[in-house]
Amino acid sequence: MARFCASCGSFVAEGALACASCGATLAQALGGGAASASASTGLTENLAGALAYVTFFPAAGFLLLEPFNKQPFVRFHAFRCIFLTVALFVLNFALMLPLTLLSSALGMAGVVIFPLYSLAAIGLWVVLIFKAYQGHIFKLLVIGDLAEQLANNA
Repeated sequence: MARFCASCGSFVAEGALACASCGATLAQALGGGAASASASTGLTENLAGALAYVTFFPAAGFLLLEPFNKQPFVRFHAFRCIFLTVALFVLNFALMLPLTLLSSALGMAGVVIFPLYSLAAIGLWVVLIFKAYQGHIFKLLVIGDLAEQLANNA
């Protein structure tokens, strides 16, 4: 399971025995901040990461509220939720315009394409919620790289 190092905040690859950036052992690299955050707020890192995907507002809240804005795992998921929301919003408009303008030419294809896109987006969102709750990190093309960069720049 890939996580962020509790010592330096760097990404710890799946199966790694130590943090590549600071050299902390696996127990040191993955220990740390989750216990103090759960004691003060009642939320563990993985639950906060999953809740960040509920809508745009919890993601923004986790980026503003302490102690979550100091935890790279929660920041990663909050940024990824925000970027994914923006990307899906843009893609929604990009699909909607041609489908409405060309509805007579496309016929039933327009009726099928948009619901399939919507189901795929909802499915992706559900997968991201469950993966965050399990403590897993996997990157989505450009969005994952941007989220990782911003999560590490605390």
